[in-house]
Order: sequence, then structure tokens, then C-alpha cells
Amino acid sequence: MSESEASLAALLQGGNSNSPDGAVISDVPVTDPGSSGEGVVVSSSSTTVTAAVASRDTGRASGAMKKSNRYRSRSLSASSNDSYSSAWKVIAGRVCAVRLEGLLGWQAVALCLKSQSAGRAGRGSCDGMALAKQHCVAAAAVPLQRSLSMSTPQPQIPEKLRDGMGGFKDRNNRRRFSLPATARYLELKKQGTQQDSRRSSLASVCSNTSSYTGSSSDEDDVSPRDKSQKTSKGLTDFCVRNIDQHLFGRREIEIAEQEMPGIMALRKRAGDDKPLKGAKIVGCTHINAQTAVLIETLAELGAQVRWAACNIYSTQNEVAAALAEAGFSIFSWRGESEEDFWWCIDKCVNSDNWQPNMILDDGGDATHLMLKKYPAMFKLIKGIVEESVTGVHRLYQLSKAGKLTVPAMNVNDSVTKTKFDNLYSCRESIIDSLKRSTDVMFGGKQVVVCGYGEVGKGCCQALKGLGCVVYVTEIDPICALQGCMDGFRVVKLNEVIRNVDIVITATGNKNVVTRDHMDKMKNGCIVCNMGHSNTEIDVNSLRTPDLTWEKVRSQVDHVIWPDGKRIILLAEGRLVNMSCSSLPSFVVSITAATQALALIELFNAPHGRYKSDVYLLPKKMDEYVASLHLPTFDAHLTELTDEQAKYMGLNKAGPFKPNYYRY
Repeated sequence: MSESEASLAALLQGGNSNSPDGAVISDVPVTDPGSSGEGVVVSSSSTTVTAAVASRDTGRASGAMKKSNRYRSRSLSASSNDSYSSAWKVIAGRVCAVRLEGLLGWQAVALCLKSQSAGRAGRGSCDGMALAKQHCVAAAAVPLQRSLSMSTPQPQIPEKLRDGMGGFKDRNNRRRFSLPATARYLELKKQGTQQDSRRSSLASVCSNTSSYTGSSSDEDDVSPRDKSQKTSKGLTDFCVRNIDQHLFGRREIEIAEQEMPGIMALRKRAGDDKPLKGAKIVGCTHINAQTAVLIETLAELGAQVRWAACNIYSTQNEVAAALAEAGFSIFSWRGESEEDFWWCIDKCVNSDNWQPNMILDDGGDATHLMLKKYPAMFKLIKGIVEESVTGVHRLYQLSKAGKLTVPAMNVNDSVTKTKFDNLYSCRESIIDSLKRSTDVMFGGKQVVVCGYGEVGKGCCQALKGLGCVVYVTEIDPICALQGCMDGFRVVKLNEVIRNVDIVITATGNKNVVTRDHMDKMKNGCIVCNMGHSNTEIDVNSLRTPDLTWEKVRSQVDHVIWPDGKRIILLAEGRLVNMSCSSLPSFVVSITAATQALALIELFNAPHGRYKSDVYLLPKKMDEYVASLHLPTFDAHLTELTDEQAKYMGLNKAGPFKPNYYRY
């Protein structure tokens, strides 16, 4: 052992090999708190590490060590002292491996002793000193020069675990958690503000324009349209936020597959037959993990697809990246502008060596663009499958005007869509959306739900179950009567708008909530939309010079009136459950299976079966979709006997209800 190493070992054991008379070289002496001012003193000089122990007789030292051992055994069994002894072990074990402003091990221990000894200089301090020395002596065997060259280890984040913007994502909260970069870490350390540094090194929630996969980094200032990206296989026919997020997206898809038994069963049963071989599908739906399962199922069934989003805020960026990495032509990212929105759909419709023959739409945007911009291409379409109320309304308008030249399937009004997706999905997602975005307490709140269709029914049931006072507005006397029988007061919006805490629209209409209504709302009223279209709330009337918009967090804005009153607008009036939360995968499985069967039916139907009109999905297919999901619940159907089937005039295999039956 070299002289410098021996010197360090000696001083850590409490002796002083360099100063026979016990003299101490110290600018600012630091005293061991366990010795009442007579213990170890450490120099703060940046060039010399020297310490001495004040003279004490051998008997006193021996007695102190025995006493220390007794305290140590007590502290291991007493919960009140566990944290104290454990802290000493941590201090002593770690400080020898780091450099603090050029000073090694034992000096760092002494500095820590001084800061932690207040009020605790009695019992346990001797034990702590002994443990500190014990751990430091072991570290003294490391060459001194090597110890001096060591620096504080910095947190390393594997590249494959980054979200592409320098942080991790938390799926549950749909927000990005950021980790401190090395430069930031060093800067905080240099400032010497230990408490601030600790807070800064903890995960901090970042607010940005995409609560789920967006980012506030400089990279996001660049439009995906201006980026040059390619997959690991060199494919470039896509446009997503960040292709490097594909690993996260793949995990999201795998989670969704576990909760989508129906569409996965359909993929397995029909995969070998390839019923969609030759189909070229333009898709315009929400792009999330559940939709990704549908897209990959369509590909397994033989289809080629190009896909865009039907909502500028509902895209999961990492899922879009995963689909692009898998070879699909995906044009979508969260937070698109209106121009980007139509550009993405156009890229799906019009491409080299691409003539679509099927459309899967959610809202009618792809149908609208193709009909207006590419009428010749539209005439070659074999069929349209439409999922939403808004899109179906558009199709019926086209049919009535004689402009619909291809057959279309109305999936929205199929039983498996209306009675499951619209009701059960919205019943869960409305609560999730409001809670995530506003942290609101529901008990006792007054809520008005505009529209008492299946979506409105689901919202009302959920809110009532959590203790809200719920009002309903309706134009249809049948739906209004249903609301009354379910225990809700049916009112006009003007009658309650001044008193309610939350306003929810679910009509599919336009200007349901006007500027006049919002002028009358009380301070702090929450306004959101559960219908597909973003026209139900007259958001454009709020973009005037007299009102101030204030960004609160992702998808949450304050709109402030001149008198200081403010309302809370969610997702800028767009679909709140797709923008601020997500949908239950199991319910989406039912809808996805229905959409897939509708595409198969239209694509394989013989010429002349379907004319240029809007059709409902055959009842037999609705029943088949339901049967795919029953095994999940271990449900067993009763079978009709021949006599019973004859008596009812039914086929034993179904369908069991006429098309006019209302479930």
C-alpha cells in the first residue's frame, strides 16, 4: 500500500499519521456530532484531506465502542432508530465512491454528520460514527488516484426506452413524464440547492398539446410533413409524428388484443380464406390501439389499406408509428391543423398505383373528399361502411339528393354498435374523460346532457350513479319520455344553463350550445361534447377579441370573459372521450368486428344485391358478432328444439329477431 493510501486508511480509522501532536489543519472545522465537540475534525481545504481525533484515553475509547455496539444492536430492533442507522450505512457506503468538490469519503461523511445531527446528537450517533468508519475503511483500499478521478454517475436512459422526446410516458395518466438530462443534473448540482435538485430530479408532469403522446420539445415545432422518416425496412409511404415511438405503440396494440376477443376470433377463423383479397380500403377513423387491431385484422383477411384520422386530437402517436413500422400507409398525428387533416385524407385517397374500391369512414370525411375532389374515382367504389351518426346523416342526404352512386352500409344503427358501443362505452368513458381533464368531484354536481339517445343514456346513467343531479334536453318526445321514466328531468337548456356545473352535448347536431348559452353560464362551468361532430358547441363564437383563451393543460382551456368569469372548455368542442381518455377495448372489439363483416359483405356481394342506397347490416351478422364475444363470459346459449323452432317460425341457427325489432 502506498504512503497516500496508508494515510487515507489511517485517518478513516480515526488516527492521524501525519501529525504526531494531533494538530489539525483546518480552515472551517467540522466536528463529529457524536463526540460533543471532541471528535473528528476535517479540513475543508481543496488540496489537503487531513483529519485528527482529539486525544482521549484508551479506556474511554474502548467504552465508547462497547456502548456503540449496544446502541447498534438496539437500533436494529427498534423501528424508531432503523431509519437513522440505515441512513448511516447509505452515507458511509456511497460517499467514498464519489467526489464532492475535490474531497473524498470521510470528509463527506463529516459534512453529512453536521447537517443531520441537529436534535439527534445523543443516542445513535456513536453507532453511526462507527458504521461510517467501518464502511469507509473498506473503500480506502481503492487507489487514491483512481478515487480522485471518479465522478458522480449520471442517470442513463436506454435509447429504445425513450419516447423520442427525452422522456418516459405514463399510460395511465396519458401524460409524459420527463427525466432530467445530464446537463441539467450537473447545473442543479453546481447550484448547491439540494432540495431544489431533488425536486427537479423527480418526474415532472408536462402539459402539452397532446396529452397522450405529444411533446413540448423543439422537435414538435417541426411538422411531420416536413420530416424525412423511414421505417427499419426503408419504407417511407407514411407520415406520423415520430417513427421511433413504434415500440411503445406495439405494446399498446398487444394490450388491446387481449381485450378484443371478437375481432381476434374473426381474424383466426377467416384468415385462411382471405375474404378481402383484392380489397383496397381507404380508412378514416380514430387511430388508436383498438383501431390498430382492426387494421391488422383487415390486412390478415387479404386487404390493402391506407389510413388517416377522423379527429385531429384522437390519434395515439406511438400506435400510428407502430402501424407505419409494420408496413401500413398511415397518415396521422395528434394535433393536426385543419389543413393537415385534409392533406392526410387526400394522401390516403390519391396515391401512385392506387385505386381504392372500399371506404371505411367515421364521420363521412373520406367519402366527402373523394366525392368532391375525385368523382371519377368515387364511381369505382364497391361500397362504403359508415360508423357514426354524423356520417350516416351525410349518406342519407346524398342518397336523397341522388348523389350517392355506390351502396353504403350503416353500421351505426346496427344493434351491436348502438346497444353496446354507444351505450356501454360512453357510460365509462365520459367519467374517465372528465376526471382526467378536470379532476372534478361528481357528487352533488348539476349536469345537463343534451340529447337522450344511446350516447346520452350512457352518460346520464354514469353521472347519476356518482351522485350528480342530471337534467336532459330532447327534441324527440319518445326519447324525452324515456328520460322521464328513467328519473331525469327533461328541460330546455335555457331553464338550467345558469345553475349547472357541467354541460355535455350528445346530439350530432350543430349549435346546440350557443354563445348566448355560454354567456349565461356560471363561473367554472365545464363544457364538453360527446357527439362526433365538433359543431355541437359553437366554439367559433368564442374566438373574439373580448374573450381571452388560457391554456390550462392538454385539451383543457379557460375561456375568460371581461368580468373575470371563465368556463372550462374540453378538447375545443371535439369528441371528449377520444381526446381526453380512451375507450374500453372490449366494446370496441364488438364495433370492429361489425365493421369488418360489413366490409366483407359489401366486397363479396354479387352484382345487383345492393343498389346505390344506405343499408343496415343483416341481422344474422349482428348475431354472429355477439356470439364471438360470449365465450369471454363463459356464456352458454339455449338451443331451440325442432318443435319450438317450428312453433316460432324460426330457423334454429337464426336470425332470431326481425329487422324491425328494437332491443
